[in-house]
Amino acid sequence: MRILITGNMGYVGPVVAAHLRAAMPQAELIGYDTGFFADCLTTPDGLPEHLLDAQHFGDIRDIPAALLDGVDAVVHLAAISNDPMGVRYEAPTMEINARASIRLAALAHQAGVRSFVFASSCSMYGFAEGGPRREGDALNPLTAYARSKVAVEESLHAMQPQAMTVTCLRFATACGMSPRLRLDLVMNDFVAGAVAANDITVLSDGTPWRPLIEVRDMARAIEWAIGRDAGAGGRVLSVNVGSDRLTLQVRDIAQAVAKEVPGTRVSINTEAPPDKRSYRVDFALFRQLAPHHQPRIGLEEAVRGLRDGLTAIAFADGRFREGRCIRLKVLDALAARGRIDAALRRVAAAERKAAVAA
Repeated sequence: MRILITGNMGYVGPVVAAHLRAAMPQAELIGYDTGFFADCLTTPDGLPEHLLDAQHFGDIRDIPAALLDGVDAVVHLAAISNDPMGVRYEAPTMEINARASIRLAALAHQAGVRSFVFASSCSMYGFAEGGPRREGDALNPLTAYARSKVAVEESLHAMQPQAMTVTCLRFATACGMSPRLRLDLVMNDFVAGAVAANDITVLSDGTPWRPLIEVRDMARAIEWAIGRDAGAGGRVLSVNVGSDRLTLQVRDIAQAVAKEVPGTRVSINTEAPPDKRSYRVDFALFRQLAPHHQPRIGLEEAVRGLRDGLTAIAFADGRFREGRCIRLKVLDALAARGRIDAALRRVAAAERKAAVAA
């Protein structure tokens, strides 16, 4: 089996590649990525891409159709991956996350790809009162990131592919250790603060609900989706991926982290205005369709894994919110050095020299 993983050099991609290499040792794994975050390594073990058979570099907006020749499955992770980046780069977010994703799915369909796996998000439910949200409930995307995910899902359902199985995995909020760690995620931020400074600062009043999923469990869900038959959920499926036991209020996540890192202080901004990004999600459909690929990693294990991973790399950066584990900071640094433009496209060396000369 030949599997193309887009965005493989981000936070989730290296974990997915490692899982697929272990679960499908004979598979041919191909990566495609811009490489913007290639050097944001948080592992002592070197480049995780050594597990791949090939690595290609390029903008997902320009992915060549020929790269899909002979591909059996596409795992589409490439995206502008959070709300702050979507605010700063709203137009590119829609170009990359929505229009380029829709084009990629069309190219995959034309190339005869059997399985298309789209990394979607539960954030599309937005502020959701009245109980856990099911897949057929109304969506309330509050950010460019969430709106882009909705746009792709709507297009994929309208595509009506005849021979390609499409699975939109509406993931809960990612957490856990990775060879390219992100610390702009709620639980990861808390653990980093605890490890670096024995301090957790909750910027909200702590009441918003967040469903979480550890990155290794995300990889297991992707494995299931690659092999999913159209009889299990339909030719095009949108499904919530996570678990009830990891659906928690932000203040409870903070307290759980503090328990695993003794001596940690927790401060909660009880005067903060309500955070509209609050939702609970119903995972019953995923339990029904994927009983053997359910999330296994609980909150305590996820916290300990991240704590131990940060300790292994001697993490002690109390100013980590300004550092390379915050994806927006990486993009801003690339822009400041003239490496990318406002559309998040690479600037060629000749163009940079011309700009400096001018």
